[in-house]
Amino acid sequence: MAERFIGLMSGTSLDGVDGVLAEDAGQGLRVLAHVAAPFDAALRAELLALNTPGDNELHRAALAANGVALAYAEVVRRLLLQTGLAPAQVRAIGAHGQTVRHQPQAFDGVGYTLQLLNPSLLAERCGIAVVADLRSRDLAAGGQGAPLVPAFHQAQFGQPDAALAVLNLGGISNLSVLPPLGQDAAVLGFDCGPGNALLDLWCQRHRGQAYDADGAWAASGQVHAGLLAALRAEPFFALPPPKSTGRDLFHADWLAARLAPFPGLAPADVQATLAELTAGVCVDAVRAHAPQATRLAVCGGGAFNGDLMRRLQAGLPGLQVLSSQALGLPPQQVEAAAFAWLASRTLRGQTGSLASVTGARGARVLGAVYPA
Repeated sequence: MAERFIGLMSGTSLDGVDGVLAEDAGQGLRVLAHVAAPFDAALRAELLALNTPGDNELHRAALAANGVALAYAEVVRRLLLQTGLAPAQVRAIGAHGQTVRHQPQAFDGVGYTLQLLNPSLLAERCGIAVVADLRSRDLAAGGQGAPLVPAFHQAQFGQPDAALAVLNLGGISNLSVLPPLGQDAAVLGFDCGPGNALLDLWCQRHRGQAYDADGAWAASGQVHAGLLAALRAEPFFALPPPKSTGRDLFHADWLAARLAPFPGLAPADVQATLAELTAGVCVDAVRAHAPQATRLAVCGGGAFNGDLMRRLQAGLPGLQVLSSQALGLPPQQVEAAAFAWLASRTLRGQTGSLASVTGARGARVLGAVYPA
């Protein structure tokens, strides 16, 4: 019997909340409704600030977690209104929360990952059970806790007769490598590097715009070879999988340190170079880890960036680079749908992670359940 789940995702780009209400009949999800809502400007600024150490963090983080829960609850309200469903007709909400620190295996060998959300408040406001804290169990089992989407990508997009690569271009880019269904080969997945995070940061600073629409500004500039080499010298890019990253590494100070030897560069040329970096590390990842793939399906906000898509296609002339829309799920819905799927797995006692992706000691049932 089909059950309905809501998935809520707010990613590294901090552009807001994506929510889907989906039906799960055990053979992939069918999205019934999608809502995208920006964060309130003050909440967004606080979430961004909490990515770096500051005063009174515990108090501020607790209040920000409440703010995220209330923003999520409003998306749930709109999804129910759009579909005409009552809370009792939805089995559960899979809620990611807002990542403000991601330090797997650091400091004590276990590390931590922190997604701000008050799931009790979300369950109370919505009257629907909430599945949250979906990354910590994988870390406890020795894994990276990320990315979690490759298992969903395989369930939703896997092909019976062809290998497929799926690239999520959110604030951070991550790649899923999907062998043909039924083939005795492991799904791979890992973070490649920055996606939209640095591009958005630079565009906000120099254009006063939240993002570079269609990559038009980047396309107007020239790639600076020296700066590109300095950016690509980051050791993370040379690490083998499993690996994951976030704003803990790719932030404003990281960029400023690499820009320092190149004063006076035109801002448009820096933007073009950041776009080349983003596309280039993804191209390298596909070449190294998905040699059998014939198609690269792109999801996340970067799928709407024509300049990035052209750079990816230029770097991968033997592959067809296309939007996940061609596989039946629009780019902006994929990650939210993944967390609806993960909630369904958790409530059925099924594993949601892949040891071949995160490096954990085995697949685990993920998350904690907060009843309605």
